[in-house]
Amino acid sequence: MKAPLLTTALMFAAAALTACAASDAAAAAAVGQPAPAFTLVDSAGQTRSLADFAGKTVVLEWTNHECPFVKKHYGSENMQTQQRDATADDVVWLSVNSSAPGQQGHVDGAAAERIRGQARAAQTAYLLDPDGTTGRAYGAKTTPHMYVIDPDGVLRYAGGIDSIPSPDPADIAKATQYVPQALAELAAGQPVSTPVTRPYGCSVKYAN
Repeated sequence: MKAPLLTTALMFAAAALTACAASDAAAAAAVGQPAPAFTLVDSAGQTRSLADFAGKTVVLEWTNHECPFVKKHYGSENMQTQQRDATADDVVWLSVNSSAPGQQGHVDGAAAERIRGQARAAQTAYLLDPDGTTGRAYGAKTTPHMYVIDPDGVLRYAGGIDSIPSPDPADIAKATQYVPQALAELAAGQPVSTPVTRPYGCSVKYAN
């Protein structure tokens, strides 16, 4: 009798895990669907919500200043150039840090402000997500991991910053820069030609 009972119990456990996985997958952000809402505090102590930017195109950039791949794009000023170009066109650019306390890249507001200043960053705001709630809602896996949300609040791009997954700044000039491409297509009223790509970089340092 014990063996059938054990088998039944294992079957129920497997079904429960499958259901949980399916639920998580269903909850993850998906291109073509409304972007998950969030409210976070920025590096200056101001509360920022996605709803605050209704009617505007929004870029989300997951970041960790200690990651070599983030250093590639900031050290070369590729990221800052994209930020400046986007915000000049009235696009909202939000950097998001989901590193948990005690993990690589975790910062408080004061440290984030120093990092912004040292990098001469030009994002609209630097958001702190230490419990990882927003990062997990979007399925952010790497730093950088990029997202573009259209003025109707629909996610239109999710993936890597560019097409060459390396830490070498020399590769930037040869790569397709996916975010500027997506922004230009949206501004022209066209569908995003490459809506999903594989992100690359360091893993997001969520709480264990």
